[in-house]
Amino acid sequence: MIRIKRHSTKTWRWAVLTMFFINGAIMANWVSRIPQIQANLAMSEGALGLVLLWLAVGVLLALSVAGGVIARFGSRTITVAGALLLAATLLPLGIMPHPLALSINLLFFGGAMSLMDVAMNAQGVDVERTLRRPVMSSFHAAFSIGGFVGAVMGGVMASLGIGPGGHFLITAICFSLITLLAAPALHPTEAADGPDQSEPVFRLPDRVIWPLGAVAFCAAIGEGAMADWSGVYLKTVVGTGAATAALGFAAFSLTMTGGRLIGDYLTTRFIPAQLVRVGGVIASSGVLLAILLPQVGPVLLGFGAVGAGLSIVVPLAFSVAGNVPGIQSGAGIAGVATIGYAGFLAGPPIIGLLAEITSLRAALIVVVILTGSLIYTAQAMQLKPSQAN
Repeated sequence: MIRIKRHSTKTWRWAVLTMFFINGAIMANWVSRIPQIQANLAMSEGALGLVLLWLAVGVLLALSVAGGVIARFGSRTITVAGALLLAATLLPLGIMPHPLALSINLLFFGGAMSLMDVAMNAQGVDVERTLRRPVMSSFHAAFSIGGFVGAVMGGVMASLGIGPGGHFLITAICFSLITLLAAPALHPTEAADGPDQSEPVFRLPDRVIWPLGAVAFCAAIGEGAMADWSGVYLKTVVGTGAATAALGFAAFSLTMTGGRLIGDYLTTRFIPAQLVRVGGVIASSGVLLAILLPQVGPVLLGFGAVGAGLSIVVPLAFSVAGNVPGIQSGAGIAGVATIGYAGFLAGPPIIGLLAEITSLRAALIVVVILTGSLIYTAQAMQLKPSQAN
């Protein structure tokens, strides 16, 4: 590992924070317009669930190669390439004329999102190692801030009558430029040893990180439900307009941001397993509140509770996975992400199919059960991230 000067580390950290922000903002801009795109293409909840499944396929396919690709080309290169590809694939999502075309577009959008995600988390782990203190939660806070900003952007664009096509064009140009400005400050941490040509490009998650993956899976179910169904729930169950529907994900992102801003402090004061257990109780209670009281106030409060409860679960799992002895950080993070994002991305389509059979309110009970199960899966968090080196 290259020795990095303090001022260089500070610049590097800000660049990584920017990349997390970009990832969250682009994703939230897409999420905020799902209800309108669903209406434009006249898709039922079941049909929307099947379309969203393609995004899940893209993410999981990319995750299976992410560790090897990062080992060969470096996390900086893949972070920047992933960000630019993410913006490029967002652009046409708002003008797809048919659900099949939208599905194919989402396949590539999901792939770009996951490659960027793993690479920027690998950069984050290296920053933590250099600083020798937990900072991963602050990076994920930047992602959440991006999510909140993206959700607000979506609400503003909808209220101004700007369609998804024009909205996504503006978003893609804006965040591509920010990516190019931040890219030089990312650090090529692999340069000391050179790219590992022996690392296989395709690999399944190592068995040692499966328990951490289970933690991420349970938390990601809640995050995925909020990302893809919070707006739809407010519009179809509560009966709000498009602008108010966008506030569901905004409430979730806002409280998640608050939790992650204090997450590094909490990690140094409490046992990670305790934090995960308490978070699971808060998140499951929030979803239950939204189910039992389908009115704007209680639903927004409930979605906010989900954000607060799940805020630091995934950052903790990624930080520990990036420091497992004998496993490269990119491979460890990719392994946990593969299992976790199976919940994040396969969960929402399953919720859509269950909603088609029963109702969206009934389908969200699955989220209550799985986020509540963090009480039991939290035992995988045995070490504080700062002790895992």
